[in-house]
Amino acid sequence: MQEFYGVLTRILDKVSPYQLSAAFGFILAGLVGRWVLTLVLERYAGRLARLSKTDLDDQFIQALTRPTGAAALVLGIYLAVQTLQPPAHFLGWLDSFFAVLVGVLVTWTMLRMVNVLTYALHRWAETTDTALDDQLVPLISKAAKVTVFVLAALLILQNMGISISGLIAGLGVGGLAVALAAQKGLSDLFGSILLLIDRPFVQGDWVKSPDGSVEGVVERIGFRSTRIRTFEKTLITVPNSRLADFIVDNMNERPIRRVWITVGVTYDTTSHQMREAVAGIQQVLRTHPEVDQEFFLVNFTDFGASSLDIMVYYFTSTTVWNDYLRIREDVNLKIMDLLESRGLSVAFPTRTVRMEWEAGRGPVPPQTET
Repeated sequence: MQEFYGVLTRILDKVSPYQLSAAFGFILAGLVGRWVLTLVLERYAGRLARLSKTDLDDQFIQALTRPTGAAALVLGIYLAVQTLQPPAHFLGWLDSFFAVLVGVLVTWTMLRMVNVLTYALHRWAETTDTALDDQLVPLISKAAKVTVFVLAALLILQNMGISISGLIAGLGVGGLAVALAAQKGLSDLFGSILLLIDRPFVQGDWVKSPDGSVEGVVERIGFRSTRIRTFEKTLITVPNSRLADFIVDNMNERPIRRVWITVGVTYDTTSHQMREAVAGIQQVLRTHPEVDQEFFLVNFTDFGASSLDIMVYYFTSTTVWNDYLRIREDVNLKIMDLLESRGLSVAFPTRTVRMEWEAGRGPVPPQTET
């Protein structure tokens, strides 16, 4: 400390009144610049920001105000010190000090920008219908702040003349070890991010995997896994990394719901009756108010084992389960009424068994089993 005071005394002894006045002027200019920048950003820029429809620009201006004013003051002090022309070895120390101070200012500014980003993400998360992004926002904020701190520490150490190549190499090896140890967790993390970006489903959707191993209603989309309530009321917990690799069939995204049935009539039906039945079923679908009219099919398709088969293919205008069953039931009853009015019967499984007498006794008539 005494050495510092000695150096400061020698500097002041060699300083002319002009240099001292200039140094004082730079410090005063730094204070005035701080006041002006703060006034401009808070009063004028802030007033313009308040006229916009979003408050994100208000947050941005508030985040910049204090670091900008502090930077103006630091610049004034730096110019004042340079005006005093200190000794070379003392000047090198001052340059390192101001370089560290600039690093601190940059770090402070970046941290305040991260807060603005976090605020924007929170506002966005409030507009979504899933809790996954609400859990990811704090994680993104903390990760961004840690990144800023690490980069700032490396920058400050570099400005202080300390070699950081070995430290970076060590961080790389340590990061690799951590990544290998947390591979599964990182996989689930990236799966969560992919689900957040793609949004293949939201809470409350009915989802199904192609192999049928997972089917139910999404109850909660978590940070590491998603919980699905099956129709048997069991709870399945699926890691998000697996869901990200799934071909997920989102049943709730259907605008309409398909019905595909086969109506079998008995073999005593004539071709004329079959044509009337097909035309009648088409009319039933065409006139039903809750059957989607964009596309439906009714065709006599097969000679079945015990029936003449009519394919009936249509879509209900609603996807609600109860309404879907009600519409399907109503169409089925109308088809039954139609067949009865045409004198046709719905076929049921039958089997004809032919038996023969013992040799010399002749055949017996066929018998039909139901």
